[in-house]
Amino acid sequence: MSTVTKITGKRVDVWKMTMTAMLSAIAFVLMFLDFSVPIMPPFIKMDLSDLPELIGAFAMGPVSGVVICLIKNLLHLLISTTGGVGELSNFLLGACFVLPAGLVYRKWKGKKSAILGALLGAVLMAIVSIISNYYIVYPFYYNFMAKDAILAAYQAIIPGVDSILQCLIVFNAPFTLVKGLFSVLITVLIYKHISPFLKGRNRDGRL
Repeated sequence: MSTVTKITGKRVDVWKMTMTAMLSAIAFVLMFLDFSVPIMPPFIKMDLSDLPELIGAFAMGPVSGVVICLIKNLLHLLISTTGGVGELSNFLLGACFVLPAGLVYRKWKGKKSAILGALLGAVLMAIVSIISNYYIVYPFYYNFMAKDAILAAYQAIIPGVDSILQCLIVFNAPFTLVKGLFSVLITVLIYKHISPFLKGRNRDGRL
């Protein structure tokens, strides 16, 4: 390997680390810019912190997307009120979202494959959210809010739901899917414009 190649490789690695750190910081900030959704109980918030992870997965590969998700949650863990439970769930869901998207896009470069991969990731994230919430997040919440009170909050919107599992299927899974779709839509709209910067100068940005 020539000296020039080694230097170029090191520059790429440093740039990739810099972009990963920057996107992680943006994702961390976006976690605080959450908002309520009228059709969901008030304790469930929408945020777009998965957006930088998806962009990173497309620009620098699926592993980078997962790393951004990890760093974001490690930073949030420093001020966590959930003892790491919320961060663990957020990481699992984020990884389920960006990993398929990044893998598909790396295999088949192109806008259609990127969208397909991201949609697959969003669906997987929605499915895993049922398991994550049922076995990880909600058992923790029961320490602070009675299970019946949580169920009642869902029933105030749709009286017909009669179990937490049903609530997660009817409410949380579609909510998580829509959350992922928002990130997909925004990524499709902005990625081409920011990709050259994320990948460094003289690099072709696709999607």
